[in-house]
Amino acid sequence: MDTVSKPTCRLVRPHDTYEGKQGLSYFAGIAAETVGSRGICMHLLTLPPGGRAKAHFHESHETAIYMLSGEVMTWYGERLEHQIVVRAGDLFYIPAGIPHLPANLTDQPASAVIARTDPNEQESVVLTPELDALAV
Repeated sequence: MDTVSKPTCRLVRPHDTYEGKQGLSYFAGIAAETVGSRGICMHLLTLPPGGRAKAHFHESHETAIYMLSGEVMTWYGERLEHQIVVRAGDLFYIPAGIPHLPANLTDQPASAVIARTDPNEQESVVLTPELDALAV
């Protein structure tokens, strides 16, 4: 992305994928890296059956998720002490700085639109490997 060019509308067809620090494969979407966005990142994620992320948080950025299909169990909190099942049609909010770990415990893929207030897709991701074993 040429960051010196004048901002304009851009179309992204999410066919390319990339591996995130969280251990998941994302479809490329709206981000500073793809369209030069300055305040938002939005992408698609399909979590395969049995798939799970690494425990992590986003330092100073909020996350909003809209589940398109399937369901995902998400552990969250300082010690991943809370859990919630996010199902198709649900909207889920994760404040900045809250550790979380999503996992697809079903035998069907789960897809979601994920938006964050960080335009750089992976920059604010902080892994918390000491929490990975707590999500059981």
